[in-house]
Amino acid sequence: MHTGFWLVRHAIVEENARTMLYGAMDVGLCATSLAEQRPIYAGLAARLPQPAHWVVTPLSRTRRTAEAIFAAGYPAPLLPGQELPVEPNLSEQHFGTWQGLPYEELPALLTHPAHAFWPVASHEVPPEGESMDDVVVRVGTALERLATAHPGREVVAVSHGGAIRAAIAHAMGVKADPVLHISIANLSLTRLERVAEGWRVVCVNEMAGV
Repeated sequence: MHTGFWLVRHAIVEENARTMLYGAMDVGLCATSLAEQRPIYAGLAARLPQPAHWVVTPLSRTRRTAEAIFAAGYPAPLLPGQELPVEPNLSEQHFGTWQGLPYEELPALLTHPAHAFWPVASHEVPPEGESMDDVVVRVGTALERLATAHPGREVVAVSHGGAIRAAIAHAMGVKADPVLHISIANLSLTRLERVAEGWRVVCVNEMAGV
């Protein structure tokens, strides 16, 4: 009996946030993007399994993305005032006191060379924050708990680029560094399965409705 995980990265954030290290900050979505990408939302609404157990993170950009998918025609519409379950351990990496810094100020603060495809090295621990290796452990714990709680079901999680990379790392049994080479596109779909033999990666960066 397997548990299927359908991981959707949230929509693109507002333009001002893209100039800084926002990490686990609660930044808004780009309003223009919400309007322009309706075909993708409709594609996700048709592609995602039903029935399914849905979760979002505490950050509003995942909740708003989920709401847009439901509004685009997901077969089980949200009721007025209905809140989706929140899974804090699927949140983005917390960069501690570095959150909100313009990207150009970050290099002077690093204690290790930055990863080529991530603002910091996988083992860099920002002050009062966490490393990407920590995120792999955190996300992996959440996935195992969800798999145990929902055996044989499908789980849809609207999450974040770093957290989805961490989920892939957990499924592959590796640390963060190798999966930071994977680009996770906004509104892309990554599928994992928890089966009796362990984890397997079904697809990464599927773009529905494109």
